[in-house]
Amino acid sequence: MSLFFNKEVLPQNGQPAWYALQVWSRKESAVLAHLEGLGYECFLPTYKSRRQWSDRVKEREQPLFPGYLFSRFDFQNRRSLVMAPGVIQIVGNGKTPLPVAPDEMERLQIAVASDSARQPWPYIAVGERVRVNHGSLRGLEGILINIKGSHRVVLSVSE
Repeated sequence: MSLFFNKEVLPQNGQPAWYALQVWSRKESAVLAHLEGLGYECFLPTYKSRRQWSDRVKEREQPLFPGYLFSRFDFQNRRSLVMAPGVIQIVGNGKTPLPVAPDEMERLQIAVASDSARQPWPYIAVGERVRVNHGSLRGLEGILINIKGSHRVVLSVSE
């Protein structure tokens, strides 16, 4: 997971900061529902995946970052969040949790809210950085790659 984290843990613009949470893998949706039930604002970016069985093909929503989700909360009142079943830790530097930069969260939310196809990518190869000029993703930057002869923009979540 490649995100830009703030070194500052204080809320910005009166809003609590967003943090990345490491959670039990394949239990992201259950942890999300539990945290939202506790009153936390959460965000789980997903993509559509097609799975084929011998008798059918099924489309499922899968986490874009397996084992992680995002939550906005007051860092001083984190106890019930870190004690929630399925939450492993708040992502940071060593034992110091670091918030995700607000502009990174905004770009990620814009990308997920768009109708553009998305999928996880095991790594982002060094390539030509591009900026989307048209459509709902206008202004976002990404790296141009070639997959099976067609060009796709893989949006970079970090600067």
